[in-house]
Amino acid sequence: MSEAVDLSGVWHGIFSYPRLLPPETFVATLIDRGGNLAGETEETASDGRSFTGLIQGLRAGTAVSFIKTYDDRHASPIHYAGTLDAEATEIAGTWRIRGNWGGPFVMVRQPPVAEQADRREAATISR
Repeated sequence: MSEAVDLSGVWHGIFSYPRLLPPETFVATLIDRGGNLAGETEETASDGRSFTGLIQGLRAGTAVSFIKTYDDRHASPIHYAGTLDAEATEIAGTWRIRGNWGGPFVMVRQPPVAEQADRREAATISR
């Protein structure tokens, strides 16, 4: 995968807790500056509470890692480590909080508009 990949944009995700807790969804807005990631997340817990988290991280090839810190500092930083797919539209991996608390996560985004148009054109030509 090219280092020219840019992860900037809006990503929709879900993370699962250990044990029997329900999964939670989130929306992350990322800014990718040459592999340095920054951004924020918005999530609404199953009990209706809303949270905003700040993201700082790195992308190196297909490896993506970042730390999420909630803006109200109510929780320990959360470490995410995942792998970017070949189309640069999905990151899947695990999250963890110091100790033995963690689980899987997945976040996805729509392909860039130009790429969507190229795919539609290729499908039309191949008919």
